[in-house]
Amino acid sequence: MERTIDMQEVSDGRFYTANDLVKADCGGCRGCSACCRGMGTSVILDPYDSFCLCAGLGMSFEELLQERVELNLADRLILPNLKMAGEEEACTFLSGEGRCGIHGFRPGMCRLFPLGRYYENGGFRYFLQVHECPKEKKGKIKVKKWLGIEEIGRYERFILDWHDHLKALREEVEADPERIREISLELLRRFYMEPYGTAADFYGQFYERMRG
Repeated sequence: MERTIDMQEVSDGRFYTANDLVKADCGGCRGCSACCRGMGTSVILDPYDSFCLCAGLGMSFEELLQERVELNLADRLILPNLKMAGEEEACTFLSGEGRCGIHGFRPGMCRLFPLGRYYENGGFRYFLQVHECPKEKKGKIKVKKWLGIEEIGRYERFILDWHDHLKALREEVEADPERIREISLELLRRFYMEPYGTAADFYGQFYERMRG
């Protein structure tokens, strides 16, 4: 989800690349699950997130929609997000002990936190959100190690291309608001509902769908 923000207010004033060290390591969180509660509809899933969840849980996207994921309007497009539930509005994958039940294949926004992405000049850099995580005295860690994503270069290219694709679709919706349902349904069908193959096939299949 894109936001217009004052970087001086939300960050430590620095930008980072995947190879930079950043003070983001929460030491396994040690029982803290603050970022897994009260997130509303903000944990939006991209196609890679959806693929990882489906593969990790052995479920189809349609099955995820029955209990764990929901569809909501996000900046003029209908997109999937992790569902929150209960009095505390907790992620439905959070255990009673406050631990993540999908940690090994958690969505990119969960991996990123408390970092954010700043898009500019046809690319993006990372920044540290200094007011979001309540844990004090975080340790230094390389951004790519914190993310824990294999083939980080291909992943970052995918993130940027997906961002640009959504931006183009939002411009279409802005020009013709009555097409929001048509455009969103085609987006969901092409990139989420149609199953992917193995992890090794994901990026190739994603770009085939982009071209299609």
